[in-house]
Amino acid sequence: MKVIPIVAAAAPPTAAEAELGRQMQICNACRYCEGFCAVFPAMTRRLDFSPADLHQLANLCHNCGACLHACQYAPPHEFAVNVPRATAELRRETYARFAWPAPLGAAYARNGLVLALALTLGLALFLLLAVARQGSMAALWRVPEGSFYGLFPHGLMVSLFAPVFVFALAALGIGVTRFWREHVPGATTGAAVAEATHDALTLRYLDGGHGEGCHDEDDARTHARRRFHHLTFYGFMLCFAATSVATVYHYAFGWVAPYGWTSLPKILGTLGGLGLVAGTAGLWWLRRRRHPQHVEPSQRAMDEGFIALLFLTGASGLLLAVFKATPALPLLLCVHLGAVMAFFLTMPYGKFAHGAYRAAALLKWAVEKRQPLKLKLGSE
Repeated sequence: MKVIPIVAAAAPPTAAEAELGRQMQICNACRYCEGFCAVFPAMTRRLDFSPADLHQLANLCHNCGACLHACQYAPPHEFAVNVPRATAELRRETYARFAWPAPLGAAYARNGLVLALALTLGLALFLLLAVARQGSMAALWRVPEGSFYGLFPHGLMVSLFAPVFVFALAALGIGVTRFWREHVPGATTGAAVAEATHDALTLRYLDGGHGEGCHDEDDARTHARRRFHHLTFYGFMLCFAATSVATVYHYAFGWVAPYGWTSLPKILGTLGGLGLVAGTAGLWWLRRRRHPQHVEPSQRAMDEGFIALLFLTGASGLLLAVFKATPALPLLLCVHLGAVMAFFLTMPYGKFAHGAYRAAALLKWAVEKRQPLKLKLGSE
């Protein structure tokens, strides 16, 4: 008796995948925007689009809007081609699809802002109650002797944040690995890594297609989005560098916080905090005035949750540095630590993950463009 193997049928495309696939077929016939960004030359290497292809293209898009404003088939044309919105909608599915654990990704995608603020307030309240248990409610309004380690010993802070940080890195790493393995374009070379790193760190494709900037609400060009993104990203990296240097100071040299204003951790942290506050405030302002055709309404909660958490982290850190010798220290410290912990807990599921997936997509494209041209059917 011959045994016939049963092959599981491929899952049907989601509505977002089907819509982006429809638009890519139209764009592939037109190709007017081929020189705008990495999306379109990557598109031209395909004759059909599998879900893996579509998620790759969606994460290459930087949402500059140049293709929408140049497109002869954009709304109100009956073809209704709007690549920035279609890719944004599918990116939201990318975060949920590859997230680990999956339920956390789905929850944050639906209620990003509420979840971010609730986590921050809940964790801050927990820390405030922990301070109060050390003595009385009066402990919340006293200046601890020496430093904030008088409120939370160094060992306790490490035991609180180390598991959260490791979890965030593991969850994000698993998600990006799943995304990468869905379609491996070829062998990764040093040249491809260097190109993708440069394009990611400089936001090369957030330039409006021809270096003139993104379109704003009145169709004018502006580089504001690129600048505010840079302030936010490099502000975060400076804050991370400040924490890393302080860790070396503590464990390698025995130099315990707090550090003076002229110390390297303080300088890095202050510049980073200012960058975070300015960058996130600018991004929030730009969201309120972007062209309505650029915005994907379903991503609003996720985007605003990310911006709010980074703003709270930067602002509370700066206030903590200024008022560290006042009775406001316990409250500010608890709010700051709550915001930082909430950020790391949500990091693998929101717009920070978007940066990691985009970097992976850019690396895929840098690898793929170096392969011999072989037009690919999505079913292959």
